[in-house]
Amino acid sequence: MCMTNAGDNFEIRMPSGTDDPLSDAEIQKYREEINRLDREILDAVKRRTKISQTIGKTRMSSGGTRLVHTREVAIINQFREEIGEEGPALAGILLRMGRGKLG
Repeated sequence: MCMTNAGDNFEIRMPSGTDDPLSDAEIQKYREEINRLDREILDAVKRRTKISQTIGKTRMSSGGTRLVHTREVAIINQFREEIGEEGPALAGILLRMGRGKLG
């Protein structure tokens, strides 16, 4: 079974069992791809945090609240739907990074 991402040419071969293991070269290639993806994720998280903090400062300076509860709930739900049971935890981390801890 092979998987590709719509925007990538990187093909992922899913071994069919113990008789079809990944080679050392394939594992190295996958690790390099993970490193590349981690870099993209880290850059995106930093950018998301900066944008979120900018929105929060703007809202507060104009007399609004630091966060919009319905927006946060929508983000948490989206992460749950797209990632699964770990989604809300990841969403919570991203939300806290952007607005700070509540309370």
